[in-house]
Amino acid sequence: MVRDYWPRYHKKAVALTVVMQVIATLAIGCALLAGGVIIPTPSFWITLFAVLVASIGLNIILLNQLTMPLKDLMSAVTHVSGEPNIAKPPNPNAKHFERDGFKPVLQTIYELAAQEKESVKVPTTKQGVNVSQALDHTSAAIVMLDGDRKVVFASKAAPIHHNNSGETILDLLFDDDMTLNDWLDECDEHAVHAEHSWRRVANKLPGEEDRKIYDITASYQKGSEAEVIITLLERTEEYQPEDDSLDFIAFAAHELRGPITVIRGYLDVLSDELEPVLQDDQSELLKRLVVSANRLSSYVNNILNASRYDRRHLKIHLNEDSITSIYDTIGDDMQLRAVSQNRLLAVEFPDNLPTIAADRGSISEVLGNLIDNAIKYSNEGGIVNVTAAADGDFVRVSVEDHGIGMPSSVVSNLFHKFYRSHRSRETVAGTGIGLYISKAIVESHGGTISVRSQEGKGSTFEFRLPIYATVADKLREHDNSNEGLIEHGEGWIKNHAMYRG
Repeated sequence: MVRDYWPRYHKKAVALTVVMQVIATLAIGCALLAGGVIIPTPSFWITLFAVLVASIGLNIILLNQLTMPLKDLMSAVTHVSGEPNIAKPPNPNAKHFERDGFKPVLQTIYELAAQEKESVKVPTTKQGVNVSQALDHTSAAIVMLDGDRKVVFASKAAPIHHNNSGETILDLLFDDDMTLNDWLDECDEHAVHAEHSWRRVANKLPGEEDRKIYDITASYQKGSEAEVIITLLERTEEYQPEDDSLDFIAFAAHELRGPITVIRGYLDVLSDELEPVLQDDQSELLKRLVVSANRLSSYVNNILNASRYDRRHLKIHLNEDSITSIYDTIGDDMQLRAVSQNRLLAVEFPDNLPTIAADRGSISEVLGNLIDNAIKYSNEGGIVNVTAAADGDFVRVSVEDHGIGMPSSVVSNLFHKFYRSHRSRETVAGTGIGLYISKAIVESHGGTISVRSQEGKGSTFEFRLPIYATVADKLREHDNSNEGLIEHGEGWIKNHAMYRG
């Protein structure tokens, strides 16, 4: 067997090294004696033996170092051959392989083995047409998974790589709550045949080289030889400018931080210096200016956070707070917006509502975004209801309107950045980034956000945040950072899980 070669070779090499070292040492000793250089005393033979043992040991160490690449090479070949082997295959991503340049050799072995496996499974038509070669002519990619969710076929355009076991891995980053794995879990449990689509699924994080963005449709047929067929349409040229727009918005927000900080500083100075002479209404007006400036600063920070969230790095600090207190910071503004657009805003929070773990500025922005949307999309003279209730270990906040509502095709895409339906683009001003930022904020609190809507009858947006008492210990462990609350998949936030074959 392939695995037997290395032990035999290594034993033979060690034995040959020992024999050659014994011969060399004896030859040197005999030459010294014959030339009269050394007198054959007991100390001479002891020294000669010590030199022999030491040199044998050093040569064996040198032999092991020089033959290590061959050992790793045989271990990789044994692994891809499929023979049983208790030794772990060498990982080409190990740092010492990168340093000595052996990494490409191992990767080539694994990739060739993977290609060999795939070549056996290349589908053909009844007329003998090689489907793989035919699909390589299109920019659309086709991937097939078997019942074990292993990639059994991938066309040339598919975003794949091969791991150190020679397996084909599908590289996709899902922003949706329903990842490919989540959907397949549901299919395995409930479906015989099903289909699902995703928009804006990237193979790499923003900023990484050769990043591509796809619209994806997956078809599931229980028990089929290719149980899952995934079609990927590359839409990078369409979506990348929007990602670049977010970068520009983040840049603009970053530039605004300086002037806003100056404004806040002057307001603080004015508050301190003018407090003795201000009348009550003037003092209240100045307080509102301070609150608004602080909120504006928080919003700018959240825009910057949203751009980091796209790169899986949204980090915030959470403190014990209440929904009522958070809403109070924006309540006057919300009522003013409602009155100016002839809407009625009804806010009702129970007095006994548990406190939550929150960043006040961020959650006030979420509330402001949802209420503002409800006001814009409700009917003239309509009512917007804002309520909250305990829901297990969470507090659930609902914003309900009775306006135009949305069809299901719009609802499924609502939390994507820059998404706006055709109708809303024509009738309502906006950028399409508010709900995306709200989703980023809520999920970074360890919560969830969702929407229910019926066309012509209105929409209800809900978000859930952890009750403070349920997460207080985790927060203390991480110095009030949100890191302890976020579930990770492949090192990223759960809803950004990477599908790995």
